[in-house]
Amino acid sequence: MKLGIVTDSTSDIPKYLIEQHELEVIPSILILDGKEYADGIGISREDFYKRLPSFHASRHPTTAAPSIGDFSTRYDLLLARGYDHILSIHAAGQLTTIINSARQAAHDFPAKITIIDSGSLSLGLGFQVIAAAEAAEDGLDAALNAVESTRKRLHVFAALDTMENLKRSGRVPAAITFFGGMLNIKPLIELTNGEIKAIGAVRTTKQANERMMRFLLEGGALERLAILHTGAEPRAKEFLNALMLKASQSMPRDILMVNVTTVIGTHVGPNGLGFAAVRKI
Repeated sequence: MKLGIVTDSTSDIPKYLIEQHELEVIPSILILDGKEYADGIGISREDFYKRLPSFHASRHPTTAAPSIGDFSTRYDLLLARGYDHILSIHAAGQLTTIINSARQAAHDFPAKITIIDSGSLSLGLGFQVIAAAEAAEDGLDAALNAVESTRKRLHVFAALDTMENLKRSGRVPAAITFFGGMLNIKPLIELTNGEIKAIGAVRTTKQANERMMRFLLEGGALERLAILHTGAEPRAKEFLNALMLKASQSMPRDILMVNVTTVIGTHVGPNGLGFAAVRKI
């Protein structure tokens, strides 16, 4: 079976890995000053995060899912190119409607499309996609098993610099809302099975870094790791350098550093730091 792999741009998979694994990535939509941008086209991530703090509530960026037609077109092209089946893996359905568009499009291709809700975002989604692609030559069942194994060992944490963007998203748990009402508090959140959970709060970025560092150091060796940031590259590099000094032997050989896509950054805000990690079995 020739298996095609489709995902969406919230997966944050670097271009070289998209090309290496022959992935199909469907862009989400960023709406900025009334103009729609396909994710990654027309405005760079660096420029977006520089501008993000200056937007007032009345003109704050918003996002939209790709259309059903976007998925149908991509599915049709892959099947026309000789793929026997398509595994389509997408952002958490509790946080975005992207997967709804994928599911509706799949109705036009009976028994040809398998849709997976990753329960995650950014490289939490991306690592599941990559695992599927690595197993794709062994067929659909092998790819599905690889996704499930990765998901069971996945951790996605973030330390937000501001609560304002997440509040606007309408997906804020009560515990996080409480933290956000306190002065100079930086919430620590975890994304698990599609839910954003508050795991603590600190007053400084140093304390936030220490909490995340401790989690990475104490849980055992890692199979995959991505350091994630929203326009905070110096902080991300400093964090990674400190991590490697303390635990280089338990870290994977290839660690990704990703400036998170604008479609996610719209909702979590600038100057955040986090990680997506997959423990070894």
